[in-house]
Amino acid sequence: MRAMILDAPKQPLRLEERPIPSPGQGQLLIQVRACAVCRTDLHIVDGELHRPKLPLILGHEIIGRVAGAGGVTTAGERPRVGVPWLAWSCGECPYCRSGRENLCDRALFTGYDVDGGYADYTVADSRFCFGIPDGYSDLEAAPLMCAGLIGYRSLKLAGDAQRLGLYGIGAAAHILIQVARYQGRRVYAFTRPGDSAGQEFALSLGAEWAGGSDQMPPFPLDAAIIFAPVGALVPIALRAVAKGGVVVCGGIQMTDIPSFPYEILWEERVVRSVANLTRSDAAEFLALAPKVPVRTQVEEFPLTAANDALAALKRGRVKGAAVLSMVTAS
Repeated sequence: MRAMILDAPKQPLRLEERPIPSPGQGQLLIQVRACAVCRTDLHIVDGELHRPKLPLILGHEIIGRVAGAGGVTTAGERPRVGVPWLAWSCGECPYCRSGRENLCDRALFTGYDVDGGYADYTVADSRFCFGIPDGYSDLEAAPLMCAGLIGYRSLKLAGDAQRLGLYGIGAAAHILIQVARYQGRRVYAFTRPGDSAGQEFALSLGAEWAGGSDQMPPFPLDAAIIFAPVGALVPIALRAVAKGGVVVCGGIQMTDIPSFPYEILWEERVVRSVANLTRSDAAEFLALAPKVPVRTQVEEFPLTAANDALAALKRGRVKGAAVLSMVTAS
């Protein structure tokens, strides 16, 4: 099979021919059809996440067909499944036992601790694979597995906010705007200053207002979710939320948050982060997505152009989500 390999941080991925992996006990062998490119992949390549398995096959927004199983009974013929960031949790620690497997100290992550989906085949724990709703092509479904899931968890942690601000209009926000509007929320979108194309994109998805991150919204927000990995946005968002408002940091990595006056946190404002996802998040979101219905906008790249996809994402040149497409034997 073909695989794009990261040998060390800050190096381009290289193409390698590898044997098709064999599924272990409880694992599925998955013929990958599509894998979305996530900003987390950029953080790994850039060395901002410090303990990846190396050499590594990146990718944790995987859509594929089951091609084999290790001691697992699969329903139907070659069912389609999705594989997300959370690859495994222990099921025994206090976090797992309290429904917070996303915080498991022993958790493993796809495309970080274990090989992911920038390849023609991958293996994954069957308990952490999910059926994909009908009505989505493989390319359209891939962003649901992280941009959708992490966006949905971020939205849950924002509470019942009716006026919702989103900072950073990328893959996650372009899905979340649709979900929030379906739920009757009012969305205010913030882009890089001067990014008129990004603001128009947000408005086309249902945002009520769009402007630069250097602007204040027309009304105080009940909550704000920050998807851009820019710590300086935290005090900006705090100034934009009303008393009792919540600022949710939705990324796995962010630049340092600058100091800010206590007065913009006072009046019971809250700053919190989102870490990973749980299987219940996936079940809830994948049931909700076709009801909205969420429509993902994707830019397709062949597997061998993974470096180009990463570069386009880093430069902010992707509208919606970048997705790698695999041409594999049936």
